[in-house]
Amino acid sequence: MATRHHARMAVVSLLYAYDLGNGNIAQHTNEILEEKKIRNKQKDFALSLFDGVMQNLEAIDKAIIEHLKEWDFARLGSIERATLRLATYEILFGDLDSAVVINEAVEITKAFGTEQSPKFINGVLDAISKDKIK
Repeated sequence: MATRHHARMAVVSLLYAYDLGNGNIAQHTNEILEEKKIRNKQKDFALSLFDGVMQNLEAIDKAIIEHLKEWDFARLGSIERATLRLATYEILFGDLDSAVVINEAVEITKAFGTEQSPKFINGVLDAISKDKIK
């Protein structure tokens, strides 16, 4: 049975595909989630996350860009960008504690990203989270 962690990993995969130029990925989300065995409540959760990110993409990207230190948004790897987008959406628009969101993003990045990615993701998301509190 899929967990919320699996659902988030699937959403990162969808956002990754979108970032690589597959603009019509939203038309295939049901099939992709089914293929990854994301069903029932977890499918609804994944779809709400994906739709939320896509609907708020401009605000999410703006928040990420504001908290990148000496990094160019365009130079980010697609996995890192996808993970940051999902986690930033959850921090800004979700009701989960930021520490939980950041931990999930770091774990996803460990699975998909480079060796340096988790530390980078943690730093950016921590800055976004602290800025939200202000």
